[in-house]
Amino acid sequence: MKTALTIAGSDSSGGAGIQADIKTMTANGVYAMSAVTALTAQNTTGVTDIMEVSPDFLKAQIAAVATDIFPDAVKVGMVSSSALINAIADSIKEFNFRNVVVDPVMVATSGAKLISDDAILTLKERLLPLATVITPNIPEAEVLCGNPIHSPADMEAAAQNIFNQFGSAVLLKGGHNLNDANDYLFGNIGGGERMGRWINGKRINNPNTHGTGCTLSSAIASNLAKGKSLVESVQSAKNYLTGALAAMLDLGKGSGPMNHAFNVEGDF
Repeated sequence: MKTALTIAGSDSSGGAGIQADIKTMTANGVYAMSAVTALTAQNTTGVTDIMEVSPDFLKAQIAAVATDIFPDAVKVGMVSSSALINAIADSIKEFNFRNVVVDPVMVATSGAKLISDDAILTLKERLLPLATVITPNIPEAEVLCGNPIHSPADMEAAAQNIFNQFGSAVLLKGGHNLNDANDYLFGNIGGGERMGRWINGKRINNPNTHGTGCTLSSAIASNLAKGKSLVESVQSAKNYLTGALAAMLDLGKGSGPMNHAFNVEGDF
């Protein structure tokens, strides 16, 4: 069985973060492991408290995994401090991790910044250049490229800009009232050739979208762990996300979670 490591925060309500990542990886046929960056007290209506781990403890978690069950892929989710970002970057280099998917969680859907300018700078300098693929949404891509994004052509230009900065492939996610559910993938994806490709998706009219970014990036990491190409990994991950949304799970008083187990079969 192939293996994947998620490095992210815990979501006590189970819809995003480490919990969503583990569910997604399991449903996509890989063995999931985790290194927790922070504990959160949260539910579908918001986050009420957060407690970060120390950089040394985060490194210890990653080392414990890497020296025993080495991951075939790594997904990095929300990390809010420079010290923790540096710890992750150091670990990726120390253990020579491959198939690294970074979901650069920086800006909320509302437009509010979730991490400090200092942490964004560290993310750009230390972590993003180590990624196999970066998966920003439109507000996050605007932060990374420094330009507003209002059209599909803007998405293409932004993805190329981000690739040129960091040398990592970019999956710029649509949505946010732009370009429906279609994403743009740019990088060395054509047998090593630099090129872009639209990855089309089906928009699901479901208000319960808590954890969609975590789920997509974890599914991509799972597919890379199984040896699929980046294009195949992204397309399969989008299909999985569509199915999880289309199951129309409705839990909680806010934007609820998806059904990560929509396609699980068997007696148990």
